[in-house]
Amino acid sequence: MTSPDAPPAPARHGGIGIVQGTALYIASVLGTGLLVLPGLAAAVAGPASIVAVIAVIGLSVPLAGTFAVLAARYPDPGGVASYVRRALGGTAARMTGYWFMFGVCAGAPVVAVLGANYVAAVAGIDRSMVPLLALAILVPPFAANAFGVRVAGWVQFVLTALLLGVVVVVVSLAAPAVDPQNYTPFLPHGWVGVGTAVSLFVWAFAGWEVGTHISGEFRNPRRDIPVGTAIALVVTGACYLILQIVTVGALGGDAGDGAVPLLELARLGSQGLGAIAVGVIAAIVALGVMNAYLAAFAKLGASLALNRDLPRWFSAGAESGGIPRRALALTGVVVLAYFGLMLASGLDLKPFILVHTSSMVAIYALGMVAAVRLLRRFTTGWWMAVIAAVLCVGMLVLAIGSLLPAAGLAVAAVAVTIVRRARRTAGTVLVAQAMVDDRSDPGVGTPAEPAARSSRP
Repeated sequence: MTSPDAPPAPARHGGIGIVQGTALYIASVLGTGLLVLPGLAAAVAGPASIVAVIAVIGLSVPLAGTFAVLAARYPDPGGVASYVRRALGGTAARMTGYWFMFGVCAGAPVVAVLGANYVAAVAGIDRSMVPLLALAILVPPFAANAFGVRVAGWVQFVLTALLLGVVVVVVSLAAPAVDPQNYTPFLPHGWVGVGTAVSLFVWAFAGWEVGTHISGEFRNPRRDIPVGTAIALVVTGACYLILQIVTVGALGGDAGDGAVPLLELARLGSQGLGAIAVGVIAAIVALGVMNAYLAAFAKLGASLALNRDLPRWFSAGAESGGIPRRALALTGVVVLAYFGLMLASGLDLKPFILVHTSSMVAIYALGMVAAVRLLRRFTTGWWMAVIAAVLCVGMLVLAIGSLLPAAGLAVAAVAVTIVRRARRTAGTVLVAQAMVDDRSDPGVGTPAEPAARSSRP
């Protein structure tokens, strides 16, 4: 006989095993971050950017582990917002949704500009054409999502695997150019620069929550998700760490000067095929990532509208298999707004990456607090959630300079709650007043009352 306190039996209705699950995790964490972050981190922290990578890997261990436990125990396609709603209520879940929809969305034009930079560099196109190339990269994913077309997950994984293969080749070619003198001085911008680099690298290591959305598709979530997470953590951490070491060692003070650091590394070992391969695959990966971004944002927007966290008009297409064109249009407006600000900044990507990553850290912080409340106390998963929650709070402190958009969205979520409660209170008062008015009106009574009065002596 099964104990009532025993954990639920593993779900076996899905078709994803350890190999496919690990591939999905790696594909979700590796991607466009490889194209730009090593250079940006080197620019703000110098050789100490290597410490930033190690710090974010350390943060990823309890974070990824907690998400693995949550996904294994609570299969729910709603992901982090569902856990937050379960543990912390509707307002906190609304904050999480807004951070995804309007904060994380700052990363969409960044991806387009990244792809455009690589295309321009490989094709020898003047950099003044990058904005037009970026818009060209945005159009196909929007068109595909408007017609309900989706790039298959295995195709996106293949593209990411190709990028990873190119990175391995590029690192191998550039490694002989590493000069130990490029690692000194180690802290040219102090520990403040390291903190900024850590905030930047959250972009690279975002994606561990993917298992919470696909957990129901695993054949054995309680076994496969933790194993797949562990393998992906080792692979992705090693890739980013080795790439950062080689970027700083080979390019030195020039590591953060160019918009295409991976191409600069490729050119150290090969002026021809290596650079072309990196550029082509970078553009294709940008298209694939954008397709996934837009599909997620559109569905999220429709779901928020369904819960009345956005105007109900945007809820069309929220159902399974539906095409959320109205929410997709809203996503397009948000993306174009960020793109316009990016153009005004001279295509400076760092502020928008920080908005994206600070929103992700805020989401992760609430997700970890929810995990502390949901998971059984003093278990391994609970301790990982506690550690991850503390680390996420530390990350919020490091990202304090870029938290204004996230704070504004949190205020908006609270304002929606206040307005709803005020409306409910006003409605209750009106109903109560109407009942009092009915009782106090002498002309209002039941039909039986006059007859009863006339029969009395």
